[in-house]
Amino acid sequence: MTTLLDRIRSGAVPATVAAAADAEHIAPQALAEAIARGTAVLPRNAASRRRPVAVGAGTSTKVNANLGTSPDSADLTAELRKLEAAVRAGADAVMDLSTGGDIDATRREILARSPVPVGTVPVYQAFAQAVCSGRDIATVTADDLFRAVERHAADGVDFATIHCGVTRATIAALRARPRICGIVSRGGALMAEWIVRTGRENPFFERFDELIELARTHDLTLSLGDGLRPGALADANDDGQLAELQVLADLAVRAHTAGVQVILEGPGHMRLDLIADHVRHQKRITGGKPYYLLGPLVTDIAAGYDHITCAIGGAIAASAGADFICYVTPAEHLRLPDAEDVYAGVMASRIAAHAADIVKGVPGAWERDRAMSEARKALDWDRQAALALDPDRVRSERARVALRDPKVCAMCGPFCAMKESSKVGL
Repeated sequence: MTTLLDRIRSGAVPATVAAAADAEHIAPQALAEAIARGTAVLPRNAASRRRPVAVGAGTSTKVNANLGTSPDSADLTAELRKLEAAVRAGADAVMDLSTGGDIDATRREILARSPVPVGTVPVYQAFAQAVCSGRDIATVTADDLFRAVERHAADGVDFATIHCGVTRATIAALRARPRICGIVSRGGALMAEWIVRTGRENPFFERFDELIELARTHDLTLSLGDGLRPGALADANDDGQLAELQVLADLAVRAHTAGVQVILEGPGHMRLDLIADHVRHQKRITGGKPYYLLGPLVTDIAAGYDHITCAIGGAIAASAGADFICYVTPAEHLRLPDAEDVYAGVMASRIAAHAADIVKGVPGAWERDRAMSEARKALDWDRQAALALDPDRVRSERARVALRDPKVCAMCGPFCAMKESSKVGL
């Protein structure tokens, strides 16, 4: 299989790269060169017909929305409502993290309906099906894990999280400095338990070259999962997390050299003052590989409002160079999100992404804000709605009030500051 990266290295600029570049308002050749360097990726399975979306240097900060069933809630219709809400809110990608019900059917339906790239975590299915059928987790074989990746890739998944940095050595580093919250990544915890119970090394680490060949077969982008990401501020940047990050950095170089596009995943929970330095460290040791962060969440006590803590950390991380924000919903730490939560989570992360894009100098970001300011000064509400991240919200909020002067807002009414200052040329 000739991968997208192979074709670019041969001097081609594939149509999908040109389309993604056009959406970013950058030159196709510039995007192709970034993909060739490994500082950007275009996750798109060879069988995919979904929208090409670029992630990484020179492109806008992207937002991912997680979906998926659990053994306690396996309603496919509900997941499709979440997919619709995520896309309507402007998500650039979605991930199906299903662990309950008919996992294959759920994934295939999401793949068939999603207009944006789709990612999955194949080990969830391998371990979940074993546990739900009453098998001991230690009976899952290395081949079972690889077959799960193959099944997802063959179905057309564009990128897959692979927890290949949870190794015997990184587990030892974690044990040497115990955490408050231990391992909070579901895939990381399952892999660590498997390693400890079987006494064997992580198959994805041990047989990484085989994983590369599997990815090449389907042009699957590897998203190297941070199985040891911190789930508490007190655990951030500890020995386990940093040891895993170095493993992932080394593996990312191997994958990219072999013609496979690769992303690295990161925390998690992290103090505000640590975020920028952490992102710069990741970029330094990986040669600028795209960084995909869950937040980071900047406080542990905002349950019910963690879409806000995610947006705060995401804005700081992205302005420091992170490329991809995995949203968090208001339901985080409490329950599975519903479609309303998904919409709120995507919007919060899109705000963070856009705020960072202004700092990064992404084409069009600053200009959009300036245009909004001009529309506010002109009291042009139609233009304000069109420029807003959520036009429907602007229109619906405006429709809630009846004003004597439809040009002004209900807060200031006849004493509109914009209107009054304009009378004297200010």
